[in-house]
Amino acid sequence: MKFLENVIKVVAPETALRREKARMRLKAMFEARNMYDGASIGRRTAGWRRVSTDANSETAFGTLARLRDSARDLVRNNEFAESGIDGIATYTVGAGIVPHFKGPTEQITETLERLAIAHFDSTDIDAQQQHDLYGLQSQVMRTVAESGECLVRRRRRRLSDGLALPFAIQVLEPDFLDATKDGDAGNGNVVVQGVEFDSLGRRVAYWLFDEHPGSRSSYRLPTSRRVPARDIAHIYRQSRPGQVRGVTWLASTMVRLNDFGDYEDAQLMRQKIAACFAAFVTDIEGVSAGDGGHLTAVGGDTSNYRENLEPGLIETLPPGRDIRFGDPPGVDGYGEYSSRQLHAVAAGLKVPYELLTGDYSNVNYSSARMAWQNFYKKVNVWQKQIMIPQFCRAVERWFLEAAAVSNGTGGSIKAIWTPPPPSMVDPTKEIAAQRDDIRSGTKTLSDAVRERGKDPKEHFAELQSDMALLDELGLTLDCDPRRVSRTGTMQRDQVASEPQET
Repeated sequence: MKFLENVIKVVAPETALRREKARMRLKAMFEARNMYDGASIGRRTAGWRRVSTDANSETAFGTLARLRDSARDLVRNNEFAESGIDGIATYTVGAGIVPHFKGPTEQITETLERLAIAHFDSTDIDAQQQHDLYGLQSQVMRTVAESGECLVRRRRRRLSDGLALPFAIQVLEPDFLDATKDGDAGNGNVVVQGVEFDSLGRRVAYWLFDEHPGSRSSYRLPTSRRVPARDIAHIYRQSRPGQVRGVTWLASTMVRLNDFGDYEDAQLMRQKIAACFAAFVTDIEGVSAGDGGHLTAVGGDTSNYRENLEPGLIETLPPGRDIRFGDPPGVDGYGEYSSRQLHAVAAGLKVPYELLTGDYSNVNYSSARMAWQNFYKKVNVWQKQIMIPQFCRAVERWFLEAAAVSNGTGGSIKAIWTPPPPSMVDPTKEIAAQRDDIRSGTKTLSDAVRERGKDPKEHFAELQSDMALLDELGLTLDCDPRRVSRTGTMQRDQVASEPQET
């Protein structure tokens, strides 16, 4: 090889130079690639599945359906999967993400608020007449966490149907989306797993089955129809740019959860087998044995032998008999192994370990505060990036369209969606910090009231009513900041205004 290189250098120096440059370039590329351990190729990385597909190719060819089915099986039969999914929905939605409307005039604002209470706080909003808006929110968030995504369809109603507003919403599982509709739509649009996009990449339609494809109520083959995107809200967590469909939140932990369930079953069976070995009576002298190998007394009398043990029993064995107790297998390391596995599952679901397991035995104030503060940050992200923009804003748009038709309301209308307040770990310190924020001007009093899940206008109106009633009755309570300071003493201006005795 060395001789050939030397000949090329003499006969064709330009060719030799190009070969040398190519050799140096390959060497540089190989060295640069191996600067990152994760990019290297070898025994340690042989099992990695490194592909350059986009987010939608990852979920094609029935992958989403298999993931959903696996996740639902875990939620049905694994208590930790059920606890994690239920915790996500409970803390994200709570009692409900409540809207407050603000119109161009006070009259329009009052009309919108009245319509919102009448429609959202009743089961009229539900196409199946089972939940109010906040029950549907919980159902949507649970479906998103369990199945990866949820579809909400607007169902138009007649003005004569007697509803506060002529529309209802229907919550659908992602199975209704026809994933076989994939590719060129024939009208210049493209369909990606049941979602149709125009040439600008905007969602224009969804291909939905008339009924759940897994339903047993009909023996007809499921057929899908094109539903305009303006009547559909598609709620899911978008982990990658361009991702059209959602993936179950149990995806990264489902194999571990399934294996852990098998491990617990094996441990339970081990203990059942161990419990069967209580005590063994042996015939040391080997002088007698009954039919079938059962021990019998000398002379055939078996009345003195017992086949079970009782609490406090003292039994005298005849000569030539001995009793030995079994040594069942132990379960060393069970607690530590279970804790490690469930900590990993909690990390994958992004919920605290205590919420997943209900185990608070190793929690102190500092660790609990850090864990729950971190969890509430994730909950805030789920509220602000999933539920409010994808579900609540769609419901808001449908609400305003229906209100314009039935009541003629219009103009510049804004809605504020207020999530439920997070639970306080230490109310004394947290309320004091909130009060300092208000006094320093970094937070308004109305913001603080909204964070507690209340409408500022209603809250202050009720507070005004309470104060007026106290004044009317001539009562001075320790909770009245107008008259009593934080230390429990009367305010100076109040004392100075009181009439002096003569």
